[in-house]
Amino acid sequence: MALKTFNLNGEIYREFSEYCKKQGISMSKKIENFIREELEHMKFGGRLSVKRFTKLLGKNEMDEREHSFKKYC
Repeated sequence: MALKTFNLNGEIYREFSEYCKKQGISMSKKIENFIREELEHMKFGGRLSVKRFTKLLGKNEMDEREHSFKKYC
């Protein structure tokens, strides 16, 4: 494991952190798996679009019963 530092918008971090706590999920694992998926997309010549990225991390997804990152847990 490696400890890394990222600069994030404070409000976005706070909201996502609260969401993860309420769902009992690991924020670190979600981010790691998201990066892993992004690398796979890049290897095959594609990237996650801004729309898909926003959908994965978007506020609307947090309000739904099933969280949008369930496949990363």
